[in-house]
Formats: sequence, structure tokens, C-alpha cells
Amino acid sequence: MSLTKLERRYRIKNRIRKVVSGTAERPRMNVFRSNKQISVQLIDDIQGRTLLAVSSLVKEIAEASGTKTDKAGMVGKLVAEKALAAGITEVVFDRNGYLYHGRVKQLADAARNGGLKF
Repeated sequence: MSLTKLERRYRIKNRIRKVVSGTAERPRMNVFRSNKQISVQLIDDIQGRTLLAVSSLVKEIAEASGTKTDKAGMVGKLVAEKALAAGITEVVFDRNGYLYHGRVKQLADAARNGGLKF
């Protein structure tokens, strides 16, 4: 029996999460991508808290014109700025079962260019 797209993504996600874990010094940068929006959380898995969250629903990004990929780049840049302001320089990237291309890659590249190391 074949898997649905969602079941396949959850299997990949679980495989990734066995290895990737975040700490307070090096949090997990979790990406969620819906059909229209994209969001990022910096998570400390030891304490089970979200340290920082940025989404494409933020006012300055939502009002900007451009494609979904352009907005993903803006989210990556904004999360890097906020993380550096909070004293976070290194993260562990969690693509959350999504393929590393398109919006996910654009977000990661923008976060790297913004100063985050992963």
C-alpha cells in the first residue's frame, strides 16, 4: 500500500528528529510550510520551550509584494536578525520533512546570510 504525501513527510520528519535536537545555546530551527505561508521557530528541546518565532504573517512581510519564495527569504532574514539580537548565533536546522529546495532553501540561505551558523 502506498503512502500519502503527508504520511511520507511524517516518516521523514521522525527520521530527522531522531538525530536533530536543540539546546538553549544551539536551538533547533524548525520550519513549517503551508500552502500560502511559512514560519520558523527556534526551539530549546531540553526545556521544551520556543525561544523565538517568526512567520510570513508578520506585518512588514505580509504587506510586502513578491512571490512566496521571496517572502520565505524575508522570513529567514528576519529570524536571523531577531536571533542575533537575542544572543543566538548557532542553530540546528530542522527542515521538518520538507525537501530542501524552493522556499525551505531560500529561507535557510537568507538566515545564513543574515549571520546564523548551521
